[in-house]
Amino acid sequence: MAEDPRKPGEIPEDVITDDCMDSYTHIYCPDLLKDQVAFITGGGSGIGFRIAEVFMRHGCDVAIASRNRERLTEASQKLSKATGRRCLPIVMDVRQPETITAAVEETLKELHRIDILINNAAGNFICPAAALSFNAFKTVMEIDTMGTFNTSKVVYEKWFKDHGGSIVNISATLGYKGQALQVHAGSAKAANDAMTRHLAVEWGPSGVRVNTVAPGPISGTEGYRRLGGSHAESGGAFRSIPLQRAGNKTEMAHAVLFLSSRAASYVTGSVLVADGGSWLTSANDMESLLGIISSRLAKL
Repeated sequence: MAEDPRKPGEIPEDVITDDCMDSYTHIYCPDLLKDQVAFITGGGSGIGFRIAEVFMRHGCDVAIASRNRERLTEASQKLSKATGRRCLPIVMDVRQPETITAAVEETLKELHRIDILINNAAGNFICPAAALSFNAFKTVMEIDTMGTFNTSKVVYEKWFKDHGGSIVNISATLGYKGQALQVHAGSAKAANDAMTRHLAVEWGPSGVRVNTVAPGPISGTEGYRRLGGSHAESGGAFRSIPLQRAGNKTEMAHAVLFLSSRAASYVTGSVLVADGGSWLTSANDMESLLGIISSRLAKL
């Protein structure tokens, strides 16, 4: 058997569930984000939850925002207990600017500042373009693209315009080569990548950096489940990825941490692809993807 070339500890700790890690190894100094405040959409679960945890473990207080009050409340209690930092749960809908305004104003009232905005809220599923309803396409665009713009604009107007800050959008590599069954999400994320560059240019003079992280298949997320990640993994599909595996949520949080922090103080308008090289080599396996849909329909 060939020796595993990876060094011990190279892959950071993670847990599949939306729970805090039992242990955490800092790759940056623990006070990298000391006394800063981050506003994270979709922060109650998945990648957003882990971003919140990693930020808090680096000295940051956070506001996590989504539509699900129960999930947010449970998440905020877990996060504060594990890290000793403050986590403010706020109910809002990224499609409704008035709820974003109220959420941002509440954050400023309770936490007094916003240094970092993470646009993580998203919606996705697999569906052939011919079967995709007009409303389904519109909904994904509203959440992923309009939601990113809406939240960025409100935070900019309420705080960043006068104080500067860092925005990191969570994207995907779906639109880079034309992914089957993903015209809705691929189109939305491609628009967000362009938005990153436009806002970086316009808001740079105000001291605002705008960047993007584009994850590949990430275990322990709703997207991983909905897009057939477990099916692909068991079928050996990840052997086509140069790093031979799915990523984990902590790895994505570390990428976001870098772009959000002073470690990336001269980085703006960039898209950091964090997918193990997947988009460079993975096949657009129509047969496998259509098989996932067929198996799901058979269970209905």
